[in-house]
Amino acid sequence: MSDTTRRLRSQDWFDNPDHVDMTALYLERFMNYGITPEELRTGRPIIGIAQSGSDLSPCNRHHIELAQRVRDGIRDAGGIPIEFPMHPIFENCRRPTAALDRNLAYLGLVEVLHGYPIDGVVLTTGCDKTTPAAIMAASTVDIPAIVLSGGPMLDSFHEGDTAGSGAVIWKSRRRYAAGEIDREEFLAAALDSAPSIGHCNTMGTASTMNALAEALGLSLTGCAAIPAAYRERGQMAYRTGRRAVDLVNEDIRPSAILTRAAFLNAIRVNAAIGGSTNAQPHLTAMAHHAGVTLLPEDWQVHGYDIPLLADVQPAGRFLGERFHRAGGVPAIMWELLAGGKLDGGCATVTGRSVADNLDGHEATDREVIRPYAAPLRERAGFRILSGNLFDFAIMKTSVISDDFRARFLSTPGHENAFEGRAIVFDGSEDYHARINDPALDIDETCILVIRGSGPLGWPGAAEVVNMQPPDHLIRRGILSLPTIGDGRQSGTSDSPSIVHASPESAAGGGLAWLRTGDRVRIDLDAGRCDMLVGADEIARRKAAGIPPVPEDATPWQRIYRQETTQLADGAVLKSAAGFRAISAKPPRHNH
Repeated sequence: MSDTTRRLRSQDWFDNPDHVDMTALYLERFMNYGITPEELRTGRPIIGIAQSGSDLSPCNRHHIELAQRVRDGIRDAGGIPIEFPMHPIFENCRRPTAALDRNLAYLGLVEVLHGYPIDGVVLTTGCDKTTPAAIMAASTVDIPAIVLSGGPMLDSFHEGDTAGSGAVIWKSRRRYAAGEIDREEFLAAALDSAPSIGHCNTMGTASTMNALAEALGLSLTGCAAIPAAYRERGQMAYRTGRRAVDLVNEDIRPSAILTRAAFLNAIRVNAAIGGSTNAQPHLTAMAHHAGVTLLPEDWQVHGYDIPLLADVQPAGRFLGERFHRAGGVPAIMWELLAGGKLDGGCATVTGRSVADNLDGHEATDREVIRPYAAPLRERAGFRILSGNLFDFAIMKTSVISDDFRARFLSTPGHENAFEGRAIVFDGSEDYHARINDPALDIDETCILVIRGSGPLGWPGAAEVVNMQPPDHLIRRGILSLPTIGDGRQSGTSDSPSIVHASPESAAGGGLAWLRTGDRVRIDLDAGRCDMLVGADEIARRKAAGIPPVPEDATPWQRIYRQETTQLADGAVLKSAAGFRAISAKPPRHNH
């Protein structure tokens, strides 16, 4: 029920009887493009549209057109739309890494939502980090907010086979290393994987984070997986605009939705869809800004035993368009709810509970979305690891292949545990320069390690941990080796890498003291990853100091390094922790 007596936040700008001079100042310049004072002064909700689409953000670019349907919905519901740009984020192209931009986009959006006359906001998302950046900001400010994802590209094919975004590149680089294709064939496969507008059509980080926005209750039911090119995407944009006005009238804010139970639901959904490892720092960051305690062990306790239900690349076979047609995120959540693994009482932006939203959303294609009782894999969550190499890291178990399991995790009497000789690289440049160096004598029992790739070392934490074996092993059919790193890996990768090692080497973590030739033992059952090096030798190595990292190239890189926590803690800005629900107090006037 709408509260007709409550004054809206925007009225402090446009209808303030105590400051007629300021009201005049705030109103005056909006007149120059034809908006009327009556619109702004009569208490109609002003809904911001946080525009993440631009020519620099091709995965989100279609939001430029979708915004018109959002505007239509806002107008029809009695609101006033005001569109503004977000800091661009483009995962594939931003150097040295788009991870730098998540916190920067967060800061910019906080300032806009706090400092301007906005009563509610539609958060347009798509490419990986646009989703967490937007939700982090909405939590800090705590005005009514709703997520409109842009949707994946249409299913893509190359020479008759699926060519999933990102996944086809990792597959092709192996084929290229084996001499099966040349450079032009490599490029052709990659280019065929982008057939339409939209973000990655695999269950990479983009699809994952938009699925988790829906799982958290911040999107309308069914929003996340609608392909960008479908008519339903424009219809969803319209309905999202309408609902944004209702959220303001009903005063439903992110703080009422983003509870611990909602975040635990998202962890479970992530496992069931075979979601990206990048979900861990992003969900942790969003919880941090929502004032919710999300512990590292929550990924193990609440997510590890969840079955894999979505047969979608990289953990499965199909792509986003087929996933949507099978029922998408609601069908996954329906299965988890029926299996007793989802909290159906959580609130959502629909104004209804999770359980109410899921009524009637059973999957329509059981080849793509499996029943809870007959999953692709019984346990699909992240395995949490610790040891003398790090205090925290995760391993995505849903992408452990049969070949990998046979070679490393099937020793009789020592199942799920193995040892290997470490081959250590200082950054991706070192890896690319030396991976085929015969002097390293890399064989099928080695463990590839990359350091200097975390938030401080890169800076920003780069997707470089999914390293492929040297060419001579690939030509023998050895397509993957165990990999460890203090950075991230692409959400589209099928490598069961151990990632997000925290503390990272640049912060004095154990990877800094590892040397090529050391033995490393990994025990998944015990949750341990250790270098088999004596304490005296480790102490001697520590005396030599931390491996060097690149100099700061920009002012923001320096600020980022000074202020950012480790991946275990979400790589958030330390000084932002205390800012929450800042919209409760109007900002000072500017004159």
